[in-house]
Amino acid sequence: MSFAPLQNDTFLRACLRQATDHTPLWLMRQAGRYLPEYGATRAKAGSFMGLATNVDYATEVTLQPLERYPLDAAILFSDILTVPDAMGLGLSFAMGEGPKFATHVRDEAAVAELAVPDMNKLRYVFDAVTSIRKALHGRVPLIGFSGSPWTLACYMVEGGGSDDYRAVKTLMYSRPDLMHRILSINADAVAAYLNAQIDAGAQAVMVFDSWGGVLADGAFQTFSMAYTHRVLEQLQTEKDGQRIPRIVFTKGGGLWLNEMNSLPCEVLGVDWTVNLGRARLVVGGDVGGAGKALQGNLDPNVLFASPQHIETEAVRVLDSFGLPHTDRATTGPTHIFNLGHGISQYTPPDSVAALVAAVHSHSRRMRA
Repeated sequence: MSFAPLQNDTFLRACLRQATDHTPLWLMRQAGRYLPEYGATRAKAGSFMGLATNVDYATEVTLQPLERYPLDAAILFSDILTVPDAMGLGLSFAMGEGPKFATHVRDEAAVAELAVPDMNKLRYVFDAVTSIRKALHGRVPLIGFSGSPWTLACYMVEGGGSDDYRAVKTLMYSRPDLMHRILSINADAVAAYLNAQIDAGAQAVMVFDSWGGVLADGAFQTFSMAYTHRVLEQLQTEKDGQRIPRIVFTKGGGLWLNEMNSLPCEVLGVDWTVNLGRARLVVGGDVGGAGKALQGNLDPNVLFASPQHIETEAVRVLDSFGLPHTDRATTGPTHIFNLGHGISQYTPPDSVAALVAAVHSHSRRMRA
């Protein structure tokens, strides 16, 4: 496949700790329910899965936020639970409710049935990646993604979302052998899934460890981070002569940032509880040396404030990180602006416009 040359590589450069003219910005869940045009497309599709499994609709909603805002990256419109769905667990979404699985994985018999799925069952995702990449015409890079092995396991055991994680933690503590079996299969499935997205045209890939932060210290390293590492070490790091950055985001993972520095990835995402300046000292590295780019970390609820308050908070986040690396002859600490978690469906679209303008303008002033 051949794609149009990339016109705005700011995001990719920042991922690789290279100097940029401004701090790149994209938003987790940027293609989603806060946009009225998304609602119109979803209504045409008839359901969430109808939207996610239709290449044309998935392409359309991925590009919608880029039509409104000068964002620096696009992220594939899909769901983190496509992999366990392909394992035969029966994913469904009811209007106004979260995801549900028809089959719960809670005993030896259910675990014995699990296997890395045939990637052809996820062809609709890879076709969407290629379609989106072509439709972007090189405007900005395209990010592919998956849930982490631990986060997928949580949904698979609980059968959906959870308030107390009782079922998955009960299995983890009472039958760690079964949990390790689930996580091993998930890790290899996620690696195959992300590699197929890269082959289809994804220019960076992200692992969402959305539920990693619910684990106790010790359990996080054993049941989450170790299997995220297993995914990352299997991923392609170059395609068609271009490096493919790997991003890891663990919600609630700030406690373990020093240990996560050992993960074989280029970028670590942090939620809004983390001080970016301190995180930079821990993982950002020195000019010319090794380190991680940082991604984050505005509290999504800031976007319900006035435009003036949004600008104030955006500036605070940028100033917290400090002046990014600016020498184009070498590498150094860099920052990718994002929210500390996904954007709320109730966010006013004009608030996003105010945020993007504030980030781009202030980050340029910082470098001037």
